[in-house]
Amino acid sequence: MTSTAPQGFSANHTSSNRCGVTLMNNQNGHVVADVMRGKDHVTVTDYPSMIRVDGERVLTFDFDEISKALGFDFDQADFEEIMSTHYGRMVHLDDRTMLFANPEDAAEYIDFDLTPVD
Repeated sequence: MTSTAPQGFSANHTSSNRCGVTLMNNQNGHVVADVMRGKDHVTVTDYPSMIRVDGERVLTFDFDEISKALGFDFDQADFEEIMSTHYGRMVHLDDRTMLFANPEDAAEYIDFDLTPVD
């Protein structure tokens, strides 16, 4: 079998240290994106049919903060309704959803065993 990949092409296996979500481009998606825009190490990019929210290392969607901005209660079910995709380890808690770029950072939430193997 012959490869059709360009000569010299190789994948970069280095961690990007990024995580993120794609939100629906609707009223609630805009408010959630606006809440996230002011946070350190967070990038929000608007597209015609979606909104990308990307962060470095850890991205936290605080439901109390979002509820206050929306003017009504916002919870995990509401978040899942407006989120179409994500990348990174996602952890849902009662009051927030967190995404982690690296599984080691999420270890305490996901039972990720960090014990060295001999």
